[in-house]
Amino acid sequence: MAHHKSALKRINTNARDNLRNKIYMSTLKTQLKKVRSAENKQAGEEQYRKATSMLDKLVSKGIIHKNRAANQKSKLAAVVRSLQ
Repeated sequence: MAHHKSALKRINTNARDNLRNKIYMSTLKTQLKKVRSAENKQAGEEQYRKATSMLDKLVSKGIIHKNRAANQKSKLAAVVRSLQ
């Protein structure tokens, strides 16, 4: 157990941030699944816009790396292009 007040604060802060990041990542995964399971191109494009917006938001918050977001967007764009 931590002995210093600042160490105790860091433990609490890290726990809070970890929980927040889990929520963001869970929401992102759900959004990605929605894009991949889209039935037609129009629905896929709508879900793709939402997913790319969320990816950009997570990059700006520092939750995921910008290259990871770029890779995800590229993969999702390929999925949407393959829809009819």
